[in-house]
Amino acid sequence: MAGEHIALSLAGVGVIGLVCQWVAWQVRLPAILFLLIAGIVAGPITGVLDPEALLGPLLFPLISLAVAVILFEGSLTLNFNQIKGVSNTVWSIITIGALVSWAVTSVACYYLIGFDWSLSLLFGSLTVVTGPTVIVPLLRTVRPTSKLANILRWEGILIDPLGALFVVMVYEFIVSQSETHSLQVFAAIVLIGFVLGVGSGVLVATLIRRRWLPEYLQPFAVLTILLAVFAFSNSLEDESGLLTVTVMGMWLANAKGVNISHILHFKENLTIVFITGLFILLAARIQISDFETLGMGAIGLFVVIQLLSRPLSIFVATLRSNLTFNEKGFLAWVAPRGIVAASVSSLFAIKLTNLGVEGAQLLVPLIFMVIIGTVVLQSATARPMARALQVAEPSPRGFLIVGANDVAIKLGQAIQKYDCRVVMSDSNWDYISAARMAGLENYYGNPTSSHAEEYLDLIGIGHVVALTPDKHFNAVASMQYVAEFGQRKVFSLHDTASDNDFDKHLLSEGSAGTPLFAGNTSYKKLASLISQGAEVKHTKISDSYTYEDYTDTNKANSVVPLFIVNSKNRIQMVNDINTKPPVSGETVVSLVKVSDAKS
Repeated sequence: MAGEHIALSLAGVGVIGLVCQWVAWQVRLPAILFLLIAGIVAGPITGVLDPEALLGPLLFPLISLAVAVILFEGSLTLNFNQIKGVSNTVWSIITIGALVSWAVTSVACYYLIGFDWSLSLLFGSLTVVTGPTVIVPLLRTVRPTSKLANILRWEGILIDPLGALFVVMVYEFIVSQSETHSLQVFAAIVLIGFVLGVGSGVLVATLIRRRWLPEYLQPFAVLTILLAVFAFSNSLEDESGLLTVTVMGMWLANAKGVNISHILHFKENLTIVFITGLFILLAARIQISDFETLGMGAIGLFVVIQLLSRPLSIFVATLRSNLTFNEKGFLAWVAPRGIVAASVSSLFAIKLTNLGVEGAQLLVPLIFMVIIGTVVLQSATARPMARALQVAEPSPRGFLIVGANDVAIKLGQAIQKYDCRVVMSDSNWDYISAARMAGLENYYGNPTSSHAEEYLDLIGIGHVVALTPDKHFNAVASMQYVAEFGQRKVFSLHDTASDNDFDKHLLSEGSAGTPLFAGNTSYKKLASLISQGAEVKHTKISDSYTYEDYTDTNKANSVVPLFIVNSKNRIQMVNDINTKPPVSGETVVSLVKVSDAKS
């Protein structure tokens, strides 16, 4: 294939991937669904894309390295300190429930598809993993009760790296069976994986902790070490590399005194690139005849997974929980499969086919069928199911506050008094620490990052308030959430009085949410009032004490109305209070600095 044709084809894959990611963002569905469909259309249906002809002998090494990075990035999020408070129900689902699901799916695969036991057990382990990339978009659309949403969200977060480790272990055991001394080979794979994984994790942690590398080189250094360790591990013992990088990521995620936030952000961006290209290429390798070979057995297996395997695993795992039957029923219905299943199955299918394992080439189309089927079916039915079972959350009342500075903390504490969930988000650790001391829930990181899309818990959140000193960042953060929450529920602190003509072209009120305080109040003014001792005051408006009386009373004071609480305890942030002043029965909440003359 000519070099120009290769370049054009790779660029085309990138363009298709970008379109798929954008469409997924618009319709709030997992991107993997559109990537797989695009790959199937570009490959077996139209014949436009042929990965083997495009990449030749480089295809398999590139798939291996991409899967290694994906597994490493997933394991890098498993910080045990952050999951100590996870409920026993979640742990039961990802342990007892996962084993039940594995057993039932494996048996069904053996009898319905005709795979041998080793391949059936591998397929069963692959279908155990859900993951946050498929769960989070679905939860944002479905909006079940916070209890159920948290269970599903934490299940996805934990089962992603732990399930990947389990899949790799099952695969290593299967591969070792083809050797003369299978137990010795399996033991060698596990030993090398854990020793080399822990050793490389210690090395990277030491490099970062002792600042032997400048910060800008750390992400590149980690990636280089990751790929080197993966290749070296495989050279010591075939198939041990994936276990090594998974253990390395878990160790690094839990290393003390090591800040991996910038590394994680770099890996997230890199993983998006790999996932986008990898899944299109993997789907393009499938042959339509493979689906025909699977036949009705594949449909029967999907029915077992959806209607027997998952429900049985949930009801067994939650026997001792306080969940109601309806809540268990909803958990039993929702379990879309995602990235780990697609990427790892494709890699393993190639390796097992090369080892001469009969039927291994059918593993990928079978997994893709499960992924597409579960994502499409559950995305279409989960919301009606939640309503039918009466586990759907009412209109969310909570607030995400972008910024955890003194002004934001004052606002957050005031909102929290009205039984609303408040989440503070900031990349400044000192601010986040102050928010924690104030008793406010928080997310340490950039709320516009890809990490936030997966791990920022927006369950119960219906409003966003951008309240940082940087008005441009406020606008960017607001634009991130306008599509999800709507312009009337996204508010941005933006002092229009300080704008010049160029700024006005940069910041559009229509795309950056609703301006707080009609754009007439700056962060500097609010911070100055607080530093001078201003307090948040809650004043009930009535027929005998109107808003005009309130303004007359505070003529000598510095007053900034923050929000209004109506008779149903609903909060409305203030845009222009003079246009729509509070009426009888409503409460006006303001930042008030009593004048020196009065004090």
